[in-house]
Amino acid sequence: MDSIFGVTYNGGVIIAADQTNARSILIYQNNLDKISELSSHSMMGCAGPNADFVNFTQYIQKSLQLYEFSNDGLKLSTKAQANFCRGELAKALRKGPYQVNVLLGGYDAKKDGEVGDGSLYLMDYLGSMQKVNFGVQGYASNFCLSIFDREWKEGLNEAQALEIVDHCIGELAKRFLIAQPNFLIKVVDKDGVRVHKFGSDPEDN
Repeated sequence: MDSIFGVTYNGGVIIAADQTNARSILIYQNNLDKISELSSHSMMGCAGPNADFVNFTQYIQKSLQLYEFSNDGLKLSTKAQANFCRGELAKALRKGPYQVNVLLGGYDAKKDGEVGDGSLYLMDYLGSMQKVNFGVQGYASNFCLSIFDREWKEGLNEAQALEIVDHCIGELAKRFLIAQPNFLIKVVDKDGVRVHKFGSDPEDN
């Protein structure tokens, strides 16, 4: 019952995720962080069973760090990170599939020092990948895709993108059968990954 959605804007990416950790009829916690920081300028929102979510996100995160250490600090672009992630999902299909659906967003600076661009990639557990301007994983897609279709436009600024995300959260609170009281919103831009706001502090355990 995870709800993950993301949107690009001029100079960055926003990813939002509900903070509920639940299985069957039980709720275990309402302050889970489902958006993992992969590098200083990239992050990954993950929907799926908690075990696969933790296993996969940590595997991708540590693999990218190992690559950086092994190549004199060379950082992969967001596109390269997304392709590596997609490859690992596809490879696992014939061994032990990860039951996770992913939104991976990041910011890439331009070589000439100009303001760079944010990019967002949507992947499913079968290993398919698509670069998107906005994306939704989980049942939230039934409520949020129409909002993104109507309100997203080229050249959005951060405030406008955050407003669209707030509209989506409000629609889920109003229409969705499953209660998801807390949402975590993270932003990545030229200054790196940061938490915009949360419903319940993920570090409060």
